[in-house]
Amino acid sequence: MKTVLITAYAINPFKGSEDGTGWNIAKGMSKEFKTIIITRKNNREHIEKFLEEQSDSIHKNMSFYYFDLPKWAMFWKKKIGERGYVLYFYLWQLFITFFIARNKLKFDLAQNLNFHSDSHPTFLWVFGKPTVWGPIGHHPKVPKEYLLPIYGRKAYLKDRLYFVVKWMMRNLDPFYRLSVYKSDKIIAINSSVRSVIRAPKEKMLIIPAVAGVKVKTIEEKDKNEFTVLSVGRFVEMKGFELTIKSFARFLQKLSDEEKKKTKLKLVGKGELTKKLKELTLELGIEKQVDFIAWVEKSKMEAIYAQSDVFLFPSHEGAGMVVPEAMSYGLPVVTFDNVGPGELLKDAGIKIPYTTYKKSIVDFSHALTNIYKSPGLRLRLGINSSLTFKENYTWEKKIDLITKIYNQCLESKRIIQLTNPI
Repeated sequence: MKTVLITAYAINPFKGSEDGTGWNIAKGMSKEFKTIIITRKNNREHIEKFLEEQSDSIHKNMSFYYFDLPKWAMFWKKKIGERGYVLYFYLWQLFITFFIARNKLKFDLAQNLNFHSDSHPTFLWVFGKPTVWGPIGHHPKVPKEYLLPIYGRKAYLKDRLYFVVKWMMRNLDPFYRLSVYKSDKIIAINSSVRSVIRAPKEKMLIIPAVAGVKVKTIEEKDKNEFTVLSVGRFVEMKGFELTIKSFARFLQKLSDEEKKKTKLKLVGKGELTKKLKELTLELGIEKQVDFIAWVEKSKMEAIYAQSDVFLFPSHEGAGMVVPEAMSYGLPVVTFDNVGPGELLKDAGIKIPYTTYKKSIVDFSHALTNIYKSPGLRLRLGINSSLTFKENYTWEKKIDLITKIYNQCLESKRIIQLTNPI
């Protein structure tokens, strides 16, 4: 059995999103390979608790190592905020190579698993083993009209500065160019990644970062109620103000009696929470909008199961909650972009970018059509479930990555046979 080494900055069996991706890929690869997983020390307690509580023979193939930079680096990471996290992650990946060498870890292939950053290089190629890099993500710029007039100059400049810094890291850091050159395969989460990192087409594969276990069994919904759901961090990139404005316009088409049975549930938290709540008051729809902080997984499942449509006008390049909503058979309405739009494929309603005001009208029309047509709602829900089952289960994802591993290992074996020492 071959041994693979996986570096996973975020990995937690009790969480979803990035942490859950780290855990599920590492565990999935352990079915066919012995895995050495290196992560941060703050993940140790959760990992060991899970391994102790959950008996599984596959755990015998998983070896965990924990690595952090010195305390002074941790101090400055927190001290200088977001920039500190960017620098810390870069140095963590650089010095992890010394940690691997010092512990004399032996492996046949290495994968730099996460974060899904398009601006940080990998250094695992220094060991001369087949190297898989990714999944790598990329967030395009938020369109100017959807940012500057809505959130102001400060938010706009922050978004553009972030984009420039990432461009510089990708194009001016020699280690980044080496990472592109030395990696055997590069996994991208969307189609925009290849052009920004300037990687050869034959090295790139698109595999969304998110996945789930199976299509969920939907409970019988209350047919007298209509619930619109949106989930995520309350930040500018997610477009939650569009969600609220579109919902408010949709409500205008309903009778007073229908309005009483219609709800918008926003699950999440973030720096814009106060502003979003003020917006519902300004629009006079505060009684129809529920703000829900992050909840336990079981409670979140109940919220999904009792919703009728998932509204997600996000500008991001990921959109992990979209496949999650699809797993519950929810119709999804989102932008036609490289993030949520690509994940949705042809399973829901995708709104093209036009103008900000027209987008509000288009999203509200989509909600109206789904509300007025139970047949359309059912058809879109079935499409969601089928698309999820065909593309976003962990079984499908692990099969794809296993094939990548085997291709890289086979290619290395052929090189060794044709170039004997």
